[in-house]
Amino acid sequence: MFRLALKMLFGDTAKYLMLLAGLVFATFLMVQQVSVFCGLILWTTATLKNVAAPLYVVEPKVQQVNELNPLRDTDVALVRSVAEVRWAMPLYSGIQKVRLENGNFQTVQLVGIDAGSLAGGPVRLQQGRLDDLRLPNTVIVDQVALERLSVDRKRPIGIGSTFEINDQEARVVGICEAMRSFTGAPYVWTTYERALQYTPPQRKMLSAILAAPADGVDAGAAAEAIARKTGLRAYVNRGFGSDAGDFNTSTIWWYIKNTGIPISFGTTVVIGFIVGVAIASQTFYAFVLDNLKNFGALKAMGVSNLRLSLMLWIQSFTVGVIGFGIGLLFTAGFATGALENGQPPFFMPGVVPLAAFAVIQVICFFAALLGVIRLGLYEPAMVFRA
Repeated sequence: MFRLALKMLFGDTAKYLMLLAGLVFATFLMVQQVSVFCGLILWTTATLKNVAAPLYVVEPKVQQVNELNPLRDTDVALVRSVAEVRWAMPLYSGIQKVRLENGNFQTVQLVGIDAGSLAGGPVRLQQGRLDDLRLPNTVIVDQVALERLSVDRKRPIGIGSTFEINDQEARVVGICEAMRSFTGAPYVWTTYERALQYTPPQRKMLSAILAAPADGVDAGAAAEAIARKTGLRAYVNRGFGSDAGDFNTSTIWWYIKNTGIPISFGTTVVIGFIVGVAIASQTFYAFVLDNLKNFGALKAMGVSNLRLSLMLWIQSFTVGVIGFGIGLLFTAGFATGALENGQPPFFMPGVVPLAAFAVIQVICFFAALLGVIRLGLYEPAMVFRA
């Protein structure tokens, strides 16, 4: 009986392909948009990934890493005085303009780290040595800079290349791999003192303090001790999904609450769902109407409504699995191109395809439900009417 149901489904080629196209489109739109949204949100925490430290100590009102209020220089010593802290180092992080050899300007994310410890330096260095940052007028750039700061694409910048920041020379001594920033600006590392020279002077220049808990002290306990004894705010640099003191989580929620990004992507996902429901329901209902006499004949032969309903559920489930698979395949092709080009951002958590599959099956269930209702109202005697 179930084999007959599949033969009926695949036998009506036009409606089968139309139904499949609607589910493929809905799958691709939902999975692709959610994955791009997740990738874009991850970019907001790029500084926390690229400038790694167990603790970030910031001004009390700071809620996200891309909007830091400056601290006093004496706050570094204040944090170091906390017994639960093993070390504390100054950090400068800000947007600056770079002047290239041809006179053009490019925006960069300038990061200044402590020259002694080099805490917060790039994690994945591909060329050069981190210690070379201690040399005069030196910087380390990420891979995005190879494209953005090169005058000629045929001759990209490399070790020994120079450019100007605030009319001062910056010589590249290293190239690293780093997560792309939310603004798209390349990351440029230098020492803290040199970053202050590259930056137009202000009354307070310290962006944040990088710190680590003392041996045997939990990072959360150290953060609480810093906040209690200094009046500053200390965030734990953990992955998404941690407690309220996690800087990653705080940054992500700030963008979700204060920007139109979730509404924009959410609207597209909802449209994909609505289109999938409309196409699947209309097409599957038309399929049931075209085969109503065949179902009526089976009903007249003694096949129960439950068994006929199961045939419709099998048909809807099968086309849902195939449509979801093809849509996910198209999404994988899009992801391959996005990851190769670096844009748009793309990150697909494992729960996304599972949720999309469940949504597609809900669409198919609803489409089949309309057919089940229509079939339940159909009388077998109508098959034999003229």
